[in-house]
Amino acid sequence: MLRIVLLLLVVVVLVMLVPRLLSRSAPPAEGSAAPDFTLPSQEGTPVSLKDYRGKWVVLYFYPKDQTPGCSREAHNFQADQQKYSERNDAILGVSLDNVDSHKKFCAKEGLNFKLLADTDHKVSDSYGSLTNLGIVKFAARHTFLIDPTGMIAKAYTSVDPARHSAEVLAELDHLEKPEPVGQ
Repeated sequence: MLRIVLLLLVVVVLVMLVPRLLSRSAPPAEGSAAPDFTLPSQEGTPVSLKDYRGKWVVLYFYPKDQTPGCSREAHNFQADQQKYSERNDAILGVSLDNVDSHKKFCAKEGLNFKLLADTDHKVSDSYGSLTNLGIVKFAARHTFLIDPTGMIAKAYTSVDPARHSAEVLAELDHLEKPEPVGQ
């Protein structure tokens, strides 16, 4: 009897959750135009993707400020900030948290790159990075490398926060390398 009740409970949960999980928009494809946006940063000032034309942009989505995996990922981007700055690349982090939460997160963790507040979930959804578990919504851990012309050069939909910044830098080394003359 207990097995039947548990099985029914599992079926009910799956019927309720699976359609919501599957309703996530598809991420933009590599080679397509990056969806433009304007969101407030931790300072409360608007930041638009178009402001970064001419630069490579690391646009990373993360679930929640001040959680272990998100803190680790942010720390690694911060630790490598000088490497990104030397290349004139920009890092933009996005979550559904509000400006005040981002401000506290940056102060606590010593972050000096932009964290953007997607409180209406539209940008996360346009990048296929909105996870909807019914009453709980959060940004999926995705990253998009956007080239200086505004095109998606690389999409990461499976991210290990512990090694992601190093992985992104290695990919940027490859993507930013000039083509040899005569080839």
